[in-house]
Amino acid sequence: MKRFIELFILALLCFASLPASAENGYDLWLRYRPVEKKSLRNHYASRFSKVYVQDDLGATGDAIKDELDRALYSMIGKHPEYVAEKKDAKLIISSGDSGEGFSIKSKPGTQVTEIIGEGPVGALYATYALLHEMQMGKLLDNLDIERRPEISRRVLNHWDNLNGTIERGYAGYSLWNWERLPHDIDPRLIDYARANASIGINGAVVNNVNASARSLDRDWLVRLKGLADAWRPYGIKVYLTAKFSAPIEIGGLATADPKDPAVAEWWKKKADEIYTLIPDFGGFLVKANSEGQPGPQDYGRTHAEGANMLAEALEPHGGIVFWRAFVYRNDRNHDRIVSSYEEFHPLDGKFNDNVVLQVKNGPIDFQPREPFHPLFGGMDQTSVGMEFQITQENLGHAGHLVYLGKLFSEVLLSDTDGNGRSVADVLKSGKISAIAGVSNIGSEINWTGHPFGQANWYSFGRLSWNPEESPEDIAEEWIRLTLTDDDQSVKTIKDMMVMSREAVVNYEMPLGLNHIMNYATHNGPEPWHHDPVWSAYDYHKVSCDSIGVDRTLRGTRATAQYKQPICDKFDDLSLCPDEYLLWFHRLPWDYKMRSGRTLWHELVYKYNEGVNQVESMISDWDKVSAHIDKDRHKRVAALLRLQLEEAKWWRDGCLLFFDSYARKGIPTDYPQPQHSLDYYKSIPFPYDWDGYYK
Repeated sequence: MKRFIELFILALLCFASLPASAENGYDLWLRYRPVEKKSLRNHYASRFSKVYVQDDLGATGDAIKDELDRALYSMIGKHPEYVAEKKDAKLIISSGDSGEGFSIKSKPGTQVTEIIGEGPVGALYATYALLHEMQMGKLLDNLDIERRPEISRRVLNHWDNLNGTIERGYAGYSLWNWERLPHDIDPRLIDYARANASIGINGAVVNNVNASARSLDRDWLVRLKGLADAWRPYGIKVYLTAKFSAPIEIGGLATADPKDPAVAEWWKKKADEIYTLIPDFGGFLVKANSEGQPGPQDYGRTHAEGANMLAEALEPHGGIVFWRAFVYRNDRNHDRIVSSYEEFHPLDGKFNDNVVLQVKNGPIDFQPREPFHPLFGGMDQTSVGMEFQITQENLGHAGHLVYLGKLFSEVLLSDTDGNGRSVADVLKSGKISAIAGVSNIGSEINWTGHPFGQANWYSFGRLSWNPEESPEDIAEEWIRLTLTDDDQSVKTIKDMMVMSREAVVNYEMPLGLNHIMNYATHNGPEPWHHDPVWSAYDYHKVSCDSIGVDRTLRGTRATAQYKQPICDKFDDLSLCPDEYLLWFHRLPWDYKMRSGRTLWHELVYKYNEGVNQVESMISDWDKVSAHIDKDRHKRVAALLRLQLEEAKWWRDGCLLFFDSYARKGIPTDYPQPQHSLDYYKSIPFPYDWDGYYK
């Protein structure tokens, strides 16, 4: 009978190792697929046969046990036996009082592995790291791993509204159901915490930067406590976006002036109230005096004065303020790119120690490619945090395969001063080191809409922990954990992912073009958009003889905001990289590129290269079908076809529009647009079908 059971389990494991007929992606990178090789199963089974978990790890210790139970039963068909004494254990898990670092070491000559976390959450992170080694099929004989996060605050920004919708969210509705909180903790909320903890994310701002003051009402704070309690065992702190005008909207005051003592007192009492409910509350994120949001400048005060008033309310409790630097003048005669630096650089050194200036990766607004923001390197006496966008607002939404690990790494490793001080070094040098990612997570069963959107969540977490990690290596890990372990398929898919970000740059905004997407939806081309409020012409300045914006020392002086020699690198046409050419320079259509082509011909080449790259991705995805479960392969294939259609839309619409000025014609050795420019201008996006058919 025992032999029969062993054979039955073996058959189940072998069957499970084949490409699944149906997978929906819900398990993310925590699939814990059964181990196919018997020798490896036995190896793992012996090292997890008896497990000691330090008994004072509290709820985090319970989370560790839960993860081990899930993983081991799924991977080797056995639950671990938990023992009360270290001397009886093969796996020993213990920790100090606090901290996120950890070590994992194999004891030589034994089958014993010891995990030591600096604190309980460090032990949890170590548990995920050990399970990761198993998922990657590695032996556990000679482990000697020591890790500590290089950035302390690693936070997801959820642009979720209180009604369940998500601004710039493309994967459904919000995961948190405020109506049923705090009583009903959906199991999905725990799986969200598990996924984040497994990649080292330790915070979540749960409401939109365009905030409702109601989120600070006690009724909502009680509901927030439900999330905080559920996520605490996984090391995740909750944060709130605070609306600056809340003292007026829900506090009954006549003003929100940060210099008014009654306003400062209101915020102090509100902070006391929050920390009474949530002792480890992370703090506030604030969008102020930006895109119509209220702020200190409404009262003649500076951003520093507004941020510091809130910081003083939070400081006794250990809370921090993330103050967003996304501020620009609503003046079409003023280059938007220089606005944020002009606002904040003069305030360097004037922010309290518990304020982090949260700066977008580039100086416009999450474009497919931007040079790093000059405030990285321009605020030496201020803690500066990064804000990346994981949701693909300007990169085809959840319909396009775009691996953002390459974008994140490109920015993090950018040299800010010519001496190798990278953007990542700037983040790490502040009194508080911080990085935030605008989430792409929603209620769709696979969390992110596009199956490959999961890789952007994963890579954000991994690079937040260690900004110097290779995005190529991270991509390979994600593929093996999430899709397939077939070596050739892994290589093929990794090549697709690594190429994908450059593809979207090519078919949307090559050579430094920017902000030419659809005005309303930010998806699809609209370089022709022009109205008194906002005009794409301000960003490309196309004319019959030239294109691009002169942002050199002779133009809007955006290059002057960078330290030398970075300023010269962007300012000098002979030094400026091609990828930022039209971002910083205005050039004639016949300008000779490094490739030997004219500027016009180079644009045609780049737009077509982007389309060709998507066609290559489609071909490569077809090649791996035997090693991907049918449902996810089918869905990605369908989305790649959509991406190709929209890449052609971008290519043909943009080239026809620019050629209406250049009058060069698209060379005959390239595909010719199938429709007229008027056709592309009239495409009803965002699907205003009623207006279209009238």
